[in-house]
Amino acid sequence: MAKLYFRYGAVGSAKTLNLLAVAHNYRNQGKKVLLLKPALDDRFGKDSIKSRSGLEKEADILVHSNTRLTSKEFIGLHCILVDEAQFLNKEFIDHLGDIVRSYNIPVICYGLRTDFKRGLFEGAKRLFETADSVEEIKTTCHFCNRKALYNLKLVNGQAKIDGPSIELGAEEKYLPACRTCYFEKTKSVKKSSNPEVTTSQI
Repeated sequence: MAKLYFRYGAVGSAKTLNLLAVAHNYRNQGKKVLLLKPALDDRFGKDSIKSRSGLEKEADILVHSNTRLTSKEFIGLHCILVDEAQFLNKEFIDHLGDIVRSYNIPVICYGLRTDFKRGLFEGAKRLFETADSVEEIKTTCHFCNRKALYNLKLVNGQAKIDGPSIELGAEEKYLPACRTCYFEKTKSVKKSSNPEVTTSQI
């Protein structure tokens, strides 16, 4: 029985590399696989699904807010792979779930769990709510050897906790961080962002 999978991890956890490896294995067996990515993710080119390791494939479908797949695209299809699934809206995640149920085609989504403010992305939230299988792809903190939980945003080398939740970048802007290092790096930022709050008031 096909399932809807969500494989998540912090930035730099080789999620896209994992996706590309799965796509290669399917195609190496002569099986048809469909590669999807959000249209807004143009960091490495409009149609490109690219791992930081350098491996790259062209997306078959760019997903916009109103995109819906049609039955003709499922003919002979063995699997759907979705990159950067956290950027998808709730409706499209539900659409993927309908495909799994109606056509018995597995859908494997890869993405971040939370933004740099530690809040769930819309797509990730819906996947946690509805996916048949949720798996963490682990990586270590950029600053120590503990497991990374969060995505630390850097601007000119300084940690930031403000700005839009969706702001595309690569290693120079986001780094994986464990709980301890995340709060250590953002400690001074929080103090400067809330000057009216003192220890005596907490």
